[in-house]
Amino acid sequence: MQIEILTIFPEYFRSPLAESLLGKGIASGKLEVTVTDLRKFSMDKHRKVDDEPYGGGPGMVMTAPVVAAAVESRRGDPAAWSVLLTPEAERLDQAMLADLSRRGRLLLFCGRYEGIDERSRQLGLFDQEISLGDFVLPGGEVAALALVEGLSRLVPGVVACSESVERESFVRQRLDYPHYTRPREFRGLSVPEVLLSGDHARIERWRRSRAVEATKRRRPDLLRLRPEEPGESDE
Repeated sequence: MQIEILTIFPEYFRSPLAESLLGKGIASGKLEVTVTDLRKFSMDKHRKVDDEPYGGGPGMVMTAPVVAAAVESRRGDPAAWSVLLTPEAERLDQAMLADLSRRGRLLLFCGRYEGIDERSRQLGLFDQEISLGDFVLPGGEVAALALVEGLSRLVPGVVACSESVERESFVRQRLDYPHYTRPREFRGLSVPEVLLSGDHARIERWRRSRAVEATKRRRPDLLRLRPEEPGESDE
């Protein structure tokens, strides 16, 4: 999978893209992530990418010529799917990540300031717009990194144990079940006996039921998307 990030802060991504599973996935060639400085597409001698908004008001707006030049420079590739990262969009979820992971190449545009010139949208430069949630950040860089991190886990081979990905929260509209490791007791709290039983069928039932309990308690809205099934509360 190929991902290109368009940003005015390319150095922001240097360390995160080199660390942990994401860094290993890139180093192994299973995932390709490049970062491009948006200022290279500016025709201004000072490499400006923004200007004051017509009609007045606070802040600056990313100019349409810069946005268009950056996105169109990569749209010659029919496999490229262009994404604008903005709070004014559909919220990112696991199903969206799964859909994006099936695309061969992604182009992630990190918005900044008060946003982009609306004509960039009217020209159809973006195939999709994505938000991290109902809050505002200084720019799209955090969202781009979150998206890349989420996608990396869906690229075959990046996560050594595929079962780990299949069981994660939201994959089946359930939160994850509780996890325990050594020591067996800590500050008066013990690991549930079922996890020490060696009975794998019983352990699986316990995990399914605890996943449902966690979902009911923290995210009951997910149960409306996929109602509780027989066997999920047996243990």
